[in-house]
Amino acid sequence: MNYKVLITTSGLGTRLGDLTDYTNKSLVRIGRKPTLSYIIENYDKNTEFVVTVGYKSELVKDFLTLTYPNIKFTFVEIDKFQGEGSSLAYSISKTENFLQCPFVYHACDTIVFDKNINTEENWCGVYGKKDFDSSLYRTITVNNSEVSKINDKGYMNYDYIYMGISFIKDYEIFWNSMKKVLNDGGDLSDCNVINNMIQSCNFKYKVYDEWLDIGNTQSLLKAREMIHDKFHLLDKVDETIYLFEDFVIKFFSNDRIVENRINRTKVLGDVVPEILDNKKNFYKYKYVDGDLLSDVVNNEIFKHFLTWLKNNLWSKKPKNYTFYHTCHHFYFDKTKKRLTKLFKELNIEDKEDIINGVKVPSTSNLLKMIDEKWICDVDPYSYHGDLILDNVIYTKPDFKLLDWRQDFGGDIENGDIYYDLSKLNHNMVLNHDVINRKLYTINIKGDNIYCDILRCNKLCECQEILYKFINDNGFDIKKVKLLTSIIWLNMSPLHEYPLNKFLYYFGKYNLYKSIEQIHDK
Repeated sequence: MNYKVLITTSGLGTRLGDLTDYTNKSLVRIGRKPTLSYIIENYDKNTEFVVTVGYKSELVKDFLTLTYPNIKFTFVEIDKFQGEGSSLAYSISKTENFLQCPFVYHACDTIVFDKNINTEENWCGVYGKKDFDSSLYRTITVNNSEVSKINDKGYMNYDYIYMGISFIKDYEIFWNSMKKVLNDGGDLSDCNVINNMIQSCNFKYKVYDEWLDIGNTQSLLKAREMIHDKFHLLDKVDETIYLFEDFVIKFFSNDRIVENRINRTKVLGDVVPEILDNKKNFYKYKYVDGDLLSDVVNNEIFKHFLTWLKNNLWSKKPKNYTFYHTCHHFYFDKTKKRLTKLFKELNIEDKEDIINGVKVPSTSNLLKMIDEKWICDVDPYSYHGDLILDNVIYTKPDFKLLDWRQDFGGDIENGDIYYDLSKLNHNMVLNHDVINRKLYTINIKGDNIYCDILRCNKLCECQEILYKFINDNGFDIKKVKLLTSIIWLNMSPLHEYPLNKFLYYFGKYNLYKSIEQIHDK
């Protein structure tokens, strides 16, 4: 039997907190992909989908057409997806003209891995294990092999959890029932329609052994722990990455970043992957086979990588007399702005601190101690902009660079090679593994602040190789160490507590040490 699949993505997804401030809840990443992809890919590739869109509608439409260009989607714009008159039932009712056939209703926060669809009868998908809080979910009461009622949230005497997935064979009865329940008003859903249908037709139930729900933050965390294809990533609410078999998709809520990153690929050439397609807030590039450099790096591979960068990425550009001001804005103006944000977030004062037993001046005074001309009067280079080992694929014997920065102080062609060197240096000390395993400490006892970090010996050795490369190629190691500390200060307001506090005091302490070394020359 031919059938379609209805997915409702029009709601706000407020139960996911700030994760949906910048995107639709169906695009929140679980493992390598968004929830929406697990739903689409659970059906036959020839399936036709009807998708309601409302909140962040363009993101849903652009993602689906970019990711699945050969699948037919019908998008139904919902005028009332929030506030008075809005409801799940109202959104579903707007799809009636496109669903004059049997169809699956599949909530956009429900992930299942069972591809078998019984098209012979009406049924509801249910979960038998009672390890879910019934106050958060609708439940089902059954009579023998049939559904007798779908209960409201919080109902205690139930047989199964309703998963938000059902097959509607008797679609004409469904739409007639929809008209009846909409007349009642209120916050109505598919459950109200099915309860009305049960009065005139049979509804079976299908028990699923596996079910992942992402409808609230608690279940989302559980789903992310259970999903089989997760990978390490520092999550940000306004950007994310999705990994597929043959391609990768990057999302940014700021469409200017997407535009500049695509333009930068024309400058960077084949050191970065091939861009396959793009939309306003997404770009899609070819998947690169190889190993993440952070997973396989050793002394010899790292030496080879630095030589490769020198030969393939870092080329000096013609002297640009506006570049001084670009660097000044990037290193000083941006740092001051970000620190102002951090002080407000942490409710701390920019003052002299005792860090690891050393009296360290305020950050404003530390920045004044830096010779701005020494930092900013440099030659422009071609650059990457976020050069860490996690952004490099080792393709043996070459490399591909990922997640390139969209600009350097607004310049997409010219950057500071010292920034790339400093990002690498930063990565030898602080990296995803350290952060994910919380191998850093920040303790404040009275007026004394203690911060420290556990480091991998392999990366300590790579750092020595980096220092030798810097000296051998005529660059200034003291400048690299100072900029590394500024990088930590700049990173601090971009992360959650306690990492933000650690980065601030660790960066401040190391900035003071760097300035002392410069003055001791």
